[in-house]
Amino acid sequence: MSTVQFRGFGFRYAGRRAPAVRDLDLRIEHGERVLLLGPSGAGKSTVLAAMAGLLSEESGEQTGEVLVDGADARQRRDRIGFLFQDPQTQLVMARAGDDVAFGLENRGVPPHLIWPQVQEALRRVDFPYDLTRPTDQLSGGEQQRLALAGVLALRPSLLLADEPTALLDPSGSAVVREALHRAVADHDTTLVLVEHRVADVLSLINRVVVLAAGGGVAADGSPERVFRTYGEELAASGVWVPGYTPPRVERPDGGSGAPLLTATGLGYRHPGASQPVLSDVDIEVRAGEVLAITGENGSGKSTLALLLGGLLRPSTGVLHAGPALIAGHSRLARTPPHRWRAVDLTSRIGSVFQNPEHQFVTATVEDELALGPRRLKLPAAVVSQRVTELLERLRLTPLARANPYTLSGGEQRRLSVATALATAPRVLVLDEPTFGQDLKTWTELVLLCHRLRSEGTGLVVVTHDRPFADALADRAVSLHRRQPQVDTTVVKERP
Repeated sequence: MSTVQFRGFGFRYAGRRAPAVRDLDLRIEHGERVLLLGPSGAGKSTVLAAMAGLLSEESGEQTGEVLVDGADARQRRDRIGFLFQDPQTQLVMARAGDDVAFGLENRGVPPHLIWPQVQEALRRVDFPYDLTRPTDQLSGGEQQRLALAGVLALRPSLLLADEPTALLDPSGSAVVREALHRAVADHDTTLVLVEHRVADVLSLINRVVVLAAGGGVAADGSPERVFRTYGEELAASGVWVPGYTPPRVERPDGGSGAPLLTATGLGYRHPGASQPVLSDVDIEVRAGEVLAITGENGSGKSTLALLLGGLLRPSTGVLHAGPALIAGHSRLARTPPHRWRAVDLTSRIGSVFQNPEHQFVTATVEDELALGPRRLKLPAAVVSQRVTELLERLRLTPLARANPYTLSGGEQRRLSVATALATAPRVLVLDEPTFGQDLKTWTELVLLCHRLRSEGTGLVVVTHDRPFADALADRAVSLHRRQPQVDTTVVKERP
C-alpha cells in the first residue's frame, strides 16, 4: 500500500529567497491515479521529489512533513519508483540490460529472478534493442523508455512520473502510456503524474490536483469537474487544458534569405558502432527562416542538431558555412564549423540543448547570461546591457541571482534560450525547446522564434511537438529510421 500525506509542506532551495513550494496540505489515497498540474514554477517537480524522499537537508530548507504510509518519505524509498524528467540522470550502467538489472540487484533480488524481470520490463516498454545495447548510443526517447523499464522492474507501490513522454515521438508516447496503464491497472499501485499535454493522459488518471503558484492547492477533484469548473482560469495561468487550443500567433511576412549553413551527405556513427545513427543528409539553413526537424525516436534528430551546431565532428559528409554566416572572415570558410574556435562558433551558431541544465556552468542566472559576451571580450557596458535585456525579454529578472540548477523546468528552458541568444548568433539550433513547457512559455517561445526569424536569424528546431512546428516552420525535414540504416531526409516546403 502507498498513501501519501502532505502536512503544511514547504521547501526553499539553498540559495533561493522564495520557496519553491509552500503551505501544501494534500492526501493521496492508495491506488489513486493523480495528475499534478500547475503553471511553470508552481513546484510540481519539487512535490514529486518530496514524495520520493529525495529532498535532503543539504539541498534546502523544508517545513511541514511528507508521509508515505505514515512514515517520513525518506524512509520509504524502497516502495517508490521515480521516472525523472531527464533520463540521463537515471541511467547508471553502460549496457541497457545491466541498467535495468541495477535496481533489482540493489534490492537483493535472487539472481535467477533478475533477468526474467529485466526482459519483461523491457518488453513492456517496447525497447527496440537487445540487452547489450550501449546506453550512450540511445536517443533521448530511447533512454526514457529504458529508464521506465528500470522503474517498472522494481514493481513499486508508489509510481511517480515527471513528464514521462516529453521526449518521445507519438508511437513511443503511446507505448509508455500503455506501460503506465498496465502498471496501475490492478489499483495496487498509486500513480502521481506530471504531464503538460493533459489530453493524452486522461485515460490514465482519476484525479487532478492543481498547485497554486503562490502556494497550496488551487483545484482538486475529478478531471471532468476540475476542467469544467476551472478550465478557463487554468488555461490563462499557463496550464494545458483539454479543449483549449494555444492562441493563434500570426506568422510575420518575409521570405528566406541567403544560405547560412549547407550540409551535404552528412552522417555520424558512434565510435565502435556497426551502423550510423545518421547518414546521407542534405540540408540548407537559410537566414530569416525556420527549419523544423521531425521524426521518430532514434532517427538522429539530436545528432543532426549537434552537427549543425558545430558541436560534433561528422563521420561522413561536409557542413559548409556560407558567406552570410562567416561575414568576411575568409579563414572560417576554409574550415568546417566543428573546427572553429569557441569564440568564432558561439558568435555565429547558438545551440539550445534538449536538457537545459547540460549547458549551465556558472552559479547565477545573470553570470550565465554574461559568460558568452565576456568570452567575446565585449565591453562591460555592452555585456551589462545585453544581460539586462535578456533577463527582461525572457521574464528572468526576479531570478537574476538564483542558481540555474534551482530553477523550474520552464525557467531553465527560458534561461537556456537566453544564454544562446547572449552572443547574438546568426543561426540558432533548438533541440526540443517545448519539452516540459506550460502553455504560457510555449506561446512565448513561438513569439520569440518569430521575432528572431524576422530579424534575419536562421532557426533550426528539432521537435516532436507538431503544433509548435506548424506554428513556426517554413520548411520541415523528416528523418526516418529504418533498421539497419537511416533513410535520407524528406523535405516539405511550407505553401
